[in-house]
Amino acid sequence: MFQESVGEYEDEFVAAYRSEKGDTKFGLFVGHGTLTAESCPEQPLGEVTDKQVTCEHDGDAWYRKAGDSHEYAVPEDGVRIRLIAGAGKVDRAVLREAAEAAHRPDDAELAALLPTTDGADT
Repeated sequence: MFQESVGEYEDEFVAAYRSEKGDTKFGLFVGHGTLTAESCPEQPLGEVTDKQVTCEHDGDAWYRKAGDSHEYAVPEDGVRIRLIAGAGKVDRAVLREAAEAAHRPDDAELAALLPTTDGADT
């Protein structure tokens, strides 16, 4: 099991975290594509592949649930942002707010995150 991981999974960028005990998990998935009423229940919810996915259209987003996990899938500028968490650990309203707040960093945000080269050649 992983504690934290960032990288590519299938056709999506993923940032995932699981607590050492494994009882708390979060996942941020970003990829191309859309969800429809027909395709939504057919797509697995993160690592939960053996449970039926239920879908509820909620404004522009989809609220999805399978087993003890739930997610919000939010379309933004041609990509789909999915934020997954344990249903008993993260409230649905908090999950939606976090999913809607996720975005590509702008130049100022990147500058604050990335180390400076202090004039060194890269």
